[in-house]
Amino acid sequence: MSTAVSTAAPTSTGMRKNGKNWHDTKKAFRPNAGLTSYEKRKQIQDQQKAVKELEREMKEEKEAERQSHIQRIKDKRAAKEEKARYEKMAEKMHAKRVERLKRREKRNKLLNS
Repeated sequence: MSTAVSTAAPTSTGMRKNGKNWHDTKKAFRPNAGLTSYEKRKQIQDQQKAVKELEREMKEEKEAERQSHIQRIKDKRAAKEEKARYEKMAEKMHAKRVERLKRREKRNKLLNS
């Protein structure tokens, strides 16, 4: 009667020795398993740089659109305020004089700009 001892790992997992069946089974410790080649790392870094560049460009576009919207609002408010000021002047003065003052102020604005 010969006794054959199998050295292969059991295919089915039974009860754990310590009885903690809710834990996952441990795997072999392989410190080199996660290492990648330089080319692979370089490729991943290049992809990440491209994504960051695209994100930065998109943020700049969005900020530029926002600033232009703000500028349009400011211009509109300034024009409305100026129009109201000229209407107030027109109540007190003659219309031709108001037009003359408008032209003079526009010339001064262009010279000062």
